[in-house]
Amino acid sequence: MADLVDDFLNFKQGNQGRAASTLDKYRDALGRLKAYLGEDRELESASADELLVFTGPFLHKCGISARSRKPFVAAVREFYKWLKERGHTKSNVASAVPYPRSGRPLPKGISLVNAEKIMWGPDMSTFVGVRDAAMLSVLIGCGIRVSGLVGLNESSLSNASHNGQVRMVVRVNEKGGRERVLPVPVETELMLRVYLEHPELKAIERSTKDGGQVLFVTVRNTRCAPHEYHGERRRFCRKGVWEVVKKYGRKAGIPEIELRPHAFRHLFGTELTEGGVPTLTTQDLMGHADAKSTAIYIHLASRNKQEAVDKHGPMAKIRTPISDLVGRLNSAAPRA
Repeated sequence: MADLVDDFLNFKQGNQGRAASTLDKYRDALGRLKAYLGEDRELESASADELLVFTGPFLHKCGISARSRKPFVAAVREFYKWLKERGHTKSNVASAVPYPRSGRPLPKGISLVNAEKIMWGPDMSTFVGVRDAAMLSVLIGCGIRVSGLVGLNESSLSNASHNGQVRMVVRVNEKGGRERVLPVPVETELMLRVYLEHPELKAIERSTKDGGQVLFVTVRNTRCAPHEYHGERRRFCRKGVWEVVKKYGRKAGIPEIELRPHAFRHLFGTELTEGGVPTLTTQDLMGHADAKSTAIYIHLASRNKQEAVDKHGPMAKIRTPISDLVGRLNSAAPRA
């Protein structure tokens, strides 16, 4: 069983470029399936009914939600399809295993007001403050994932011409190994340039094996001997980024539910949608493989919806007992 699973995962990685996190989920799912079948059974011996029970009622009783069962179903379907194609089984017994239906929850982003509060948190008179402000500005201004942020090298930044001006762009590699080039907002570009020119950064040995330079570096060493604290060992990890967000967020009194790096990504997508950016452009900027992932931000674009209701809804076109009061309130309201 172990050899077959290893061969399957190697195939998914080498031939289809699946991410390491996906392979880990597949391995865990197939391991659970083996335990469900019993130690005296091989995975190849599973029947279609057993796979239906495993991916449905069994995992449900284990407390795994419909949404969380989807990777299990994907692993089972892909594995038995691969077994059939390789001649290990005569038929694909998982071909009829359905994906569970589940509602798509709306993502929780951070508000613009709270994003601004966090950006004012770092102490710009210190190297750590400049570094943290640069990281936060990339998360907020470019909408990249944490995996993309921590994987950046200095060479990921380059210049491009835009309307006769030289502007910074960032090449990011994220989910599924997909690479894309993103424009960098002016504010983020300036923050990055301040960070890159900082004398303390220039004094840090951050060279990688391929000759690059780690972009965002740590300054506290808890994992290795001092003489080994250089290069890749200087690179920020995902947990470290979470800690930076929570540090400044808690200091500013921001609700805990908004203190996730991914909340900045949701803010990015929502603001693009509020600004009327075409869905295909937003999809490209966010690196979504499926347009459905981008369309969800339409549901979060509250300002546009509020304006549409206030200006074009039926209550805006009829006279009511409080129409005069609404008119007086509107005329007294401060102009933006």
